[in-house]
Amino acid sequence: MVCPRDWPEPVVRVQSLSESGKPVIPDRYIKPPPDRPVFNSSSPDDDINIPVIDLAGLTSDDLTLRESTFKEISAACREWGFFQVINHGLKAELVDGVRDIWREFFHEPMEVKQQYANSPKTYEGYGSRLGLEKGAILDWSDYYFLHYLPPPIKDHNRWPAQPSSLREIVEEYSKEIVRLGKVLLEVFSINLGLKHDYLQKAFGGDDIGACLRVNFYPKCPQPDLTLGLSPHSDPGGITFLLPDENVSGLQVRRGDQWVTVKPAPHAIIANIGDQIQVLSNAIYKSVEHRVIVNSDKERVSLAYFYNPKSDLLIHPASELVTEETPALYPSMTFDEYRLFIRTRGPQGKSQVESLKSPR
Repeated sequence: MVCPRDWPEPVVRVQSLSESGKPVIPDRYIKPPPDRPVFNSSSPDDDINIPVIDLAGLTSDDLTLRESTFKEISAACREWGFFQVINHGLKAELVDGVRDIWREFFHEPMEVKQQYANSPKTYEGYGSRLGLEKGAILDWSDYYFLHYLPPPIKDHNRWPAQPSSLREIVEEYSKEIVRLGKVLLEVFSINLGLKHDYLQKAFGGDDIGACLRVNFYPKCPQPDLTLGLSPHSDPGGITFLLPDENVSGLQVRRGDQWVTVKPAPHAIIANIGDQIQVLSNAIYKSVEHRVIVNSDKERVSLAYFYNPKSDLLIHPASELVTEETPALYPSMTFDEYRLFIRTRGPQGKSQVESLKSPR
């Protein structure tokens, strides 16, 4: 399967559509009625939120608190696939600063942003669509995608040069997210009953993949007809999402309901990706999520993907495979899986489920 070098149709920047002032959105962004968000004044799920976990407990001298924190993370992985972490070690000014600098980028002149226009070959750069299906219904968002690890594919020249401090801030933020990824992979391994470094080694040790997608959701005149990001599960290992604290938008599937995430101050949202689902033999499951848009406010979020080395075979951990719980998934490299996803675009949970071995 080879990715084409260009998009199947001319690329339209959603920000330009938003700034045109037109009261209706183009048909290409209108979702089928069953897929549209419902904006009720209140719902039974208004008081529900994904777990908020204080990571300070992981290094506490209080053994009971440490064990409790491990259990909280285990329960969140099994029951939600999503949780927020606070006291994660990232300074508040870094968290605020990296989000603000990307908001500045998206308000640079279009000719500045167009210098970084991306292609489906790597997705790196300034983009406005996911997937290659001609005539597909598109999402109401623009984005910027860049690589951080492994070092040979990191190219600062592909990162925006304006605002002038962006590259420096993104570099610092990236180092902190990679550190956090190692911490959580160790916790996941222990909670699954594996050696503490099992998942990190399965990911490639220090030779992992890490990449950032900054999502920009412009104001939308008809937010009840479209989505900022269609329902999907994340194809990689762990995703670390820095949300926009001023504008809710992320929704997580909980049974047959969509729960709108309420961000805690300076929290980072962690969620299970498809590769962890495969490695854990579906003890931990990636969860569908989507993004709704707003008629009055734009929204910026940063999704950092902490992924396995692209050419390593990923398969269920042998320690988790028994006669009663046989391996659910075949071996596949992350590169093979990622290309499979990129060709199709967001498709709910259908991609990872389609890989399941027949019983």
